[in-house]
Amino acid sequence: MSSEVTEVKVNSMSSARRAADYSEIETPAANMASTVGPPKTPKSPFASRFMSTPLASPMKKAIVSMQGYLEEVGHFTKLDPQDAWLPITESRNGNAYYSAFHTLSSGIGVQALLLPLSFTVLGWVWGIICLSVAFMWQLYTLWLLIQLHESQSGMRYSRYLRLSMAAFGEKLGKLLSLFPIMYLSGGTCVTLIMIGGGTMKIFYQIVSGNNTSPLTIVEWYLVFTSTATVLAQLPNLNSIAGVSLIGAITAVTYCTLIWVVSITRDRPAGVNYDYPALAPQAKSDPAASVFSILNAIGITVFAFRGHNLVLEIQGTIPSSIKSPSRLPMWKGVKFAYLIIAMCLFPLAIGGYWAYGNLIPSNGGMLNALNDYHGHDTSKFVLGFTSLLVVINCLTSFQIYAMPVFDNLEFRYTSSMNKPCPRWLRAGFRILFGCFACFIAVALPFLPSLAGLIGGVAVPITLAYPCFMWILITKPPKHIAIFNWVLGSLGIVLSILIVTGAIWNIVTIGIEVHFFKPE
Repeated sequence: MSSEVTEVKVNSMSSARRAADYSEIETPAANMASTVGPPKTPKSPFASRFMSTPLASPMKKAIVSMQGYLEEVGHFTKLDPQDAWLPITESRNGNAYYSAFHTLSSGIGVQALLLPLSFTVLGWVWGIICLSVAFMWQLYTLWLLIQLHESQSGMRYSRYLRLSMAAFGEKLGKLLSLFPIMYLSGGTCVTLIMIGGGTMKIFYQIVSGNNTSPLTIVEWYLVFTSTATVLAQLPNLNSIAGVSLIGAITAVTYCTLIWVVSITRDRPAGVNYDYPALAPQAKSDPAASVFSILNAIGITVFAFRGHNLVLEIQGTIPSSIKSPSRLPMWKGVKFAYLIIAMCLFPLAIGGYWAYGNLIPSNGGMLNALNDYHGHDTSKFVLGFTSLLVVINCLTSFQIYAMPVFDNLEFRYTSSMNKPCPRWLRAGFRILFGCFACFIAVALPFLPSLAGLIGGVAVPITLAYPCFMWILITKPPKHIAIFNWVLGSLGIVLSILIVTGAIWNIVTIGIEVHFFKPE
């Protein structure tokens, strides 16, 4: 009996000791788990001893380096292998400077020279308000696109069309975005050939002092296209960063030069600021007045461009968890749009102050400078301005043609499953240059349809980014409502601009002539 009691006491004491020992072991672990997180897997003592030896130090460094690389890059490695063969994403060594160069080159163009024309209909107050609202609106949608470039799953959308297909579905995304994107790329290149070739002719006439030219306008188009095609042989989007820098400098310079010369010279006789400056038939017709205002708003909206290229530009920037591509991209965009604002606002306000309702409807500020100040401005200034416009058209051609080159090579690499040979890449670019030149010669009235076709492309800038942000990120309710309203207003504005353009074509008409450029 006593032995049984002794065994029970010993067992109870041993169990109590084991419980105490367990409590001493578990309590620190529990405290550690509550402050740090779930317990880690214990390391093997043999592994730790081995890794601490000098022999294992190179292996340890390699493992640590590989772990760091996987942590930095692993989140954004869902890249299509085919992207390494295509000109937009072939090189991913871009940075904030490159993004600023490309954004400036694609964001400022000769369309900004028409901004004073919108003030003749809207007046001082509403002209400035519309210009400010359009600037903030498109800058916000640009920020949305930059954020949407990298999804939560790690996929990078380096082309606007692919992001549209991811948000709206494959069929609807193509239906909504394919034509506007192709117009904003190919149509812009055709317009640049017309403007660049025509300005080459003006430059020659100013330098030579003759009003006649040894070349016809078609031959000037060919000269411009040949030069642009030679520059287009640069392999990828990153390789034309220097070209975009030259384009940005020339655009800023000629915009600044034009408005500075305009406001420092005497204003032409008969300048007035009575608005709206409408055609005689429009003054008696309320509908015509409304559509003239819509066209003026369209001119303001068309002054901002480049949204169809922002994802492509961001696709050239490397990305990781510690440094996602949206950070350097947004830095470059902020700097670029500060410069754009410093160019467009003085150009619009100063141009309207200098010429008022006398601003020409064809050519805008550039023609106004030649028409009203050609006699009291040196040939050097006039010729230098024309030369800057030509250079800017050549450089803008490169970045706007890049999505077309990318799409042509995508068709080849998809079917052949190999990179595009160098000779075929050159052939694609020469073929596109010839085709764009042919359209410029065959359809010289195409700029008259810019309001109509450009109105269809307005949602690319003002509406679709808002809808894609809602569908992809699923934001809180108040943010979703704001973007729905903003996107819906963009769609309504697009419809109104297209309607106004159709009204102008019906009432005023356009001179349609094929293969007869002037």
